[in-house]
Amino acid sequence: MKQGDETRATVRDVAARTGLSIATVSRVLNGRANVAPATRERVLATIAELGRGAPRRRGERATGIYVRCPYVLTDYFGLIVSAVAEALEPHGLQVILNAGVAAQRDHVLTALTGRRDVAGAVLILPPEPGAELARLRDRGFPFVVLDPRTPPPRNLAAVSAAHFSGARQLAAHLIGLGHRRIGIIGGPRDWLAGENRFAGYLSPLADAGVLPAPELTRFVAEPTSELGHRAAAELLDLPERPTALLAFNDKIAIGALRAAAERGLRVPADLSVAGFDDIELGRACRPMLTTVRQPLEEMGRMAVHLLLRMLGGHRLDALHVELATELVIRDSTGPVPDVFHGSGTGVPRSGTPSH
Repeated sequence: MKQGDETRATVRDVAARTGLSIATVSRVLNGRANVAPATRERVLATIAELGRGAPRRRGERATGIYVRCPYVLTDYFGLIVSAVAEALEPHGLQVILNAGVAAQRDHVLTALTGRRDVAGAVLILPPEPGAELARLRDRGFPFVVLDPRTPPPRNLAAVSAAHFSGARQLAAHLIGLGHRRIGIIGGPRDWLAGENRFAGYLSPLADAGVLPAPELTRFVAEPTSELGHRAAAELLDLPERPTALLAFNDKIAIGALRAAAERGLRVPADLSVAGFDDIELGRACRPMLTTVRQPLEEMGRMAVHLLLRMLGGHRLDALHVELATELVIRDSTGPVPDVFHGSGTGVPRSGTPSH
């Protein structure tokens, strides 16, 4: 490399400096799994020393933004990715998309610093641990985490929704309707959103003097309608069933609606059901779901805003941005049935609708 040129190290430069083959360096840059961790770190450290990656001509600007969303692009993730793409387009930046469940097995973050076509990244619910995200940040690579899966490192840019306060409003709504025996179907235990929503559901119960009942709590490994159906069936088959179900998301709540229908329970006359996210599916089902609306598209736009400021060399005054959620009351929640008022728990046996 010539002194003073705005160039980047080539693969050949990195291979020569490390004593590794060009093929090995290429495997690291492409995120291949068949590379020893020590070798991967050695290559990445050398790239950082030499100037971050492949050569770039003077004045040339990378226009790619790497958007990693290793999930199926449904109406939840699809809305976020679309909003990110639309927000980038006016700035002449293009999406380089890494999506689909299979992408969770890709080791792509370590290779981003070596890509000449990538200016920065938006990482949506990244499965990588915080330590790996911190290493990417420490190499000077600009990126924003959207909807962190785990608590983000303190000095890492992140955008999320107000999961706790949204869940708290939803649980308070049910308590205001007279419900006290409330079943909770929580999301994955290792998701930050799952932890915050579960805490939000418990908070109004504690305020009402209701201790959490372990038998009324279930957690699912993946937030799907099928697993929601299974968890709801277990709760509704209890000798003393809940009068309401709070679900981690709308898909789980839709599974709960199916479990209730199979047992002859009317929603909301016999059982109230509430979700979270306000996806289109929750508005298409009958009854329509009471839920919490996440500002999914605004979250995507905010992530792009933060990234653009980073790319422009501006200081970020707020690294962790939390956007407000909104309680949306629809047809799936109603007052606790009269039979539940009065003596003891007042809960009819499973499968016996109240009339």
